[in-house]
Amino acid sequence: DSDPAIPRLTTGQKVADTVAATMGSWRFIIIQSAILIAWIALNITAYVHRWDPYPFILLNLALSFQAAYAAPLILLAQNRQADRDRAEADADRNLNFRTQADTDYLAREVASVRLALNDVATADDLRRSIETLTEAVERIEHKLSNDKFPSHGNSKGSPSDS
Repeated sequence: DSDPAIPRLTTGQKVADTVAATMGSWRFIIIQSAILIAWIALNITAYVHRWDPYPFILLNLALSFQAAYAAPLILLAQNRQADRDRAEADADRNLNFRTQADTDYLAREVASVRLALNDVATADDLRRSIETLTEAVERIEHKLSNDKFPSHGNSKGSPSDS
């Protein structure tokens, strides 16, 4: 079912992609901001037992821990995205080369067809040839009719002289 051109993802790659997609979302930012505001508010107001009083050392530790794991996972996901982008760019470049080769071939074919058509008569050429032939036939008919029935001042004999 899987395409052999697309490599299978390892578990680590899947985790990195999921973490990067999750932490790079507005939903994550809003939820994390709400948790941080609640954490600070609860520890300042002493509504509950202050488990992390100001300067919120436990909160800083949790955020540092989150950043320590998030940064490498996000970098891994970015590297994989860069690899995908590079592969897509290579495929696009190959497609462009094939398209350019096809275009060059078609341009050569069109040029050869144009050269071949230079030897083929066009409709205008045929029309001119027919007009020239028609004029020649009319001149011959006129000459033949003059030879059979010469005009009165003509030195040739009339048909009645024979």
